[in-house]
Amino acid sequence: MSGHSHWATIRRKKGAADAKRGQVFTRLAREIVIAAREGGGDQNSNLRLQYAIERARAQNMPKDNIERAIKRGTGDDKEGTTIEEIMYEGYAPHGIALLLSCVTDNRNRTVAEIRHILNRYGGAMSEAGSVSWQFTRKAYFSFPAQGQDSDKVFELAVEAGADDVTFDEETIEIFGAVETFKAIGDALRSAKIQAEEAELRMIPNMLIDLEAENALQVLRVIETLEELDDVQDVYSNLNITDEVLAQLEAA
Repeated sequence: MSGHSHWATIRRKKGAADAKRGQVFTRLAREIVIAAREGGGDQNSNLRLQYAIERARAQNMPKDNIERAIKRGTGDDKEGTTIEEIMYEGYAPHGIALLLSCVTDNRNRTVAEIRHILNRYGGAMSEAGSVSWQFTRKAYFSFPAQGQDSDKVFELAVEAGADDVTFDEETIEIFGAVETFKAIGDALRSAKIQAEEAELRMIPNMLIDLEAENALQVLRVIETLEELDDVQDVYSNLNITDEVLAQLEAA
């Protein structure tokens, strides 16, 4: 999965993702709303909310916006439209499976926008369950490898219940069952390790290799989908190789 993390890093450096601050705040607020709705408004007992708030603060989201989003999630603020979290399924070109995690106040608009993009690029939406079986929901954490002792991180993660820990020169990634999310998050915080990403993520059971040109075509489709306001995350089973990453950095 490290290829996916490196791809995200490249896009952040280029400023391609979430270029508009208003779009950033909208997505962050929706994430806070959903987290508060699921686990309550106390970030000390709701780790998903805690990380959502930390990400919002890292983007300099105003405190009032954060508090308002929490209240919307807990039902204390009755103003505004009702939003819901939905997972859509589909295929990109070349048979790459896609799961799209969306937060929306209008599912008809959302599905129409997703279908339009997939059809334009030679992909298609699919029925519920036709793609999701190729993925497993897991607790996921990633943070820079610089300054970390790999042995200590590995020991910490395994003791907290992690299934797998991957290391490369830039990034450390930790994977675990959904129920280990809080334990791993608490262990990282106790060790004063700040996770750049901490979420429940859909992990592909098997990665698909494509030729570099075709892989870049799929990534362009994913980037276009991620630009939609209602799309929070796009998961795929594409293997992002070093060759593809090199071409992305050169682009």
